[in-house]
Amino acid sequence: MTPLDFVISLGLISVAAGMLGSLVGLGGGVVIVPVLTLLFHVDIRLAIGASIVSVIATSSGAAAAYVREKMTNLRAGMFLEVATTTGAVTGAYLTTLLPTRFLFLLFGVVLAYSAVATFQRRRAAAPLSVSSDRIANVLELHGEYFDEAEQKEISYKVTGTKLGLFMMYVAGLVSALLGIGSGALKVPAMDLAMHLPMKVSTATSNFMIGVTAAASAGVYFARGQIDPIISAPVAIGVLIGATVGSKVLGKLKSHVIRLIFVVVLIVISLEMLQKGVF
Repeated sequence: MTPLDFVISLGLISVAAGMLGSLVGLGGGVVIVPVLTLLFHVDIRLAIGASIVSVIATSSGAAAAYVREKMTNLRAGMFLEVATTTGAVTGAYLTTLLPTRFLFLLFGVVLAYSAVATFQRRRAAAPLSVSSDRIANVLELHGEYFDEAEQKEISYKVTGTKLGLFMMYVAGLVSALLGIGSGALKVPAMDLAMHLPMKVSTATSNFMIGVTAAASAGVYFARGQIDPIISAPVAIGVLIGATVGSKVLGKLKSHVIRLIFVVVLIVISLEMLQKGVF
């Protein structure tokens, strides 16, 4: 394969990765890392560096649109980002203490459970109209957005902030330990624990993953693990895909987005379990 063919092929795949990442709030790295390592035989360290770039591109392409459409809950996102960052710092200290195989197995089981729980809520009831959560009420984490698919304004109340914070801490911890994106746990934390609508969970996750990835991108760049030949087509392709995905999300029914997310969770879970066993 010539360098030009490599760049074009990677760019086209990145468009699909960006679209999927923006729809489910996981970032394009879910697709980019396996494609680079298995299909193009790129070194895993360079693949992770490109994945970090793809997450920033996904967030840049989708988060801006979601914020403009008032689908992102900025207050909840910044509040939960504190726990995610703290977990990431903890994970950085624990990387040499815990066996990687055990972590892969644990993460795979957690994701499998999240997939089952998310699937069970595929026909979820209407958003909460009342919340007794003191933290959510004091910080005014509740919100509303216009659902294009439903053609109506949807108001929702936030609950379960303490459980949500714990799950976000675990998301940051796992992200640092395994070198993967934490969106796979961020969306279930907001959807299952805090009862945010699925679209709001996805949009807010897109906003949060960009903040987290931007913080670590400098480290990867300093280590020389961001190759412009790989990262440039990835960033451009993912940005285009994320922009398209942000326009599609509003038109889809929430249960469709939930089902897409469940499928992605199952794939990631099987990959993590495989790495833990073999």
